Amino acid sequence: GGGAMAPDRQTSILVVDDEEEIRHVLRVLLESGGFLVTEAASGEEALAKFVPDTDLVILDVLLPKLDGFSVCRALRQKSDVPVIMLTALSDEESQLKGYNLMIDEYVTKPFSIGVFLKKVEAVLRRHKNPRGNILAYREVRLDQAAHTVMSGEREIYLTGKEFEILELFLSDPHRIMTKDYILEKLWKYEYNCEDGVIYTHIKNIRKKLGVDWIKTLRGVGYKLV
Repeated sequence: GGGAMAPDRQTSILVVDDEEEIRHVLRVLLESGGFLVTEAASGEEALAKFVPDTDLVILDVLLPKLDGFSVCRALRQKSDVPVIMLTALSDEESQLKGYNLMIDEYVTKPFSIGVFLKKVEAVLRRHKNPRGNILAYREVRLDQAAHTVMSGEREIYLTGKEFEILELFLSDPHRIMTKDYILEKLWKYEYNCEDGVIYTHIKNIRKKLGVDWIKTLRGVGYKLV
């Protein structure tokens, strides 16, 4: 444990799913990993139970009334808490819609317990122990510890994956980033990530930063110019 100044508190996870059975499975799984679990059976209940020290939200897409995407939008207005979406829809469109709404990761049901726990740990690790350097390129500064991106004086809000991609690019600005390299670095557990997903993220990064120095090398990958 930490010193008297910072008592260790359990990492607290809010699990939102309208199926009791799935909530139960996730609770048992997460509690065995040492996490503190709060359950919500609906989007409305999730927003009522969300507190500022919630460390992670695991959110089902298909909730009655207020769906997962709406819940995520509402959460994002008050917090940048990491969100993992549970989706039975493995179609790319819903995943991209989720990514664009600032989720950090998604897990398709039915999921493997090992992969699920690895994703939870990876998302929490990204948020908790960033490496603490400032990476700068042209007018953009990325602060790994504070998890912030500035373009000039303007703070830019990036999703978890967008942040990681930009971080990867800025940490090695002379490298040609092939799709395989990006996949290997950022999608370790899933080789089925489509090219389209990477392209969508990069398009969003360009748009949010308002820059034209992330160049697409057709058929190869990307390079900073």
